[in-house]
Amino acid sequence: MISRAKANFQRISPRKARMVINLVRDRNAAEALQLLDFVPKAGAPVVKKLLASAVANAKVVRPNVDVDGLYISKAAVDKAPDQHMRRWRPRAMGRATRVTKGMSHIIIELDER
Repeated sequence: MISRAKANFQRISPRKARMVINLVRDRNAAEALQLLDFVPKAGAPVVKKLLASAVANAKVVRPNVDVDGLYISKAAVDKAPDQHMRRWRPRAMGRATRVTKGMSHIIIELDER
């Protein structure tokens, strides 16, 4: 039984989110939730909320699921289109260059051992 949670268009760069995802990949869900409480990274609150959502989704699909037996089978971070977050910076001779703000799609899948 696979339980999935997705967080689309999160306002964090994919590079920062991948650092946190790499910490919790292939861990037990409960252990990963405790670990994310103490990780001083910008992506930790986003990933923790998403992981809690995946655990809740697993409970909805099968109410008698063993939460301690769940582990993170797949975790991925992809770059989202940043068309909403375009900013402009002035440059020399009246020109302007675009500043792209990072946006991410984060996916977590849980499975039973």
